[in-house]
Amino acid sequence: MEAVTLVPNNSLLTATPEEGRQLAVRMSRLIVKATQPDAQKREQLRDVYANDAAMLLAVTHTVAIEFATIAAANNYWR
Repeated sequence: MEAVTLVPNNSLLTATPEEGRQLAVRMSRLIVKATQPDAQKREQLRDVYANDAAMLLAVTHTVAIEFATIAAANNYWR
């Protein structure tokens, strides 16, 4: 199984909130890859969650949690 780096560059520090949000999205995608390492299976499942409003809301929740963590690590960019 391929090792997945879950925190890119081993840091949550970003220069701006926009970079923080992009990092949150990236980290959320990485956890999916770590949870389901089979690329073909992930591709098959995309159609399932792409058409399920509850699953899409769960994705946004995951990104929001990641972003909150990153924002705190960056002292809310003050």
